[in-house]
Amino acid sequence: MAERSLRGMSIGAKSLESDDNVDFAARNDVVYVCPKGHRTILPFAQGAEIPEEWECRCGTIAHREGDDDRPDDDFNKPSRTHWDMLLERRSEEELKTLLDKRLKMHHEGWIPDYE
Repeated sequence: MAERSLRGMSIGAKSLESDDNVDFAARNDVVYVCPKGHRTILPFAQGAEIPEEWECRCGTIAHREGDDDRPDDDFNKPSRTHWDMLLERRSEEELKTLLDKRLKMHHEGWIPDYE
């Protein structure tokens, strides 16, 4: 069946026009930042009136980013690692006790050895 299929171009699949000799309108990229730290970059035409506020995707009002606008320290917090979250739940002494218990179970054959 495949050897009998027609080869060629589908109607409407591709445009035969090219972008040669096309001048696009000049644009400015404007950055908006909401209180939750979301950044939105929007292109505006060169002579367009640029609003100071824009509705963010989360529903809050975002303001234009400027030189005096810098993200708060809330958004630059270091990420918590697995070890940090584990230490929030258990002390190191408890973890050592659990490790010793699991190693003892492994040596006694309670936990199968996967190789």
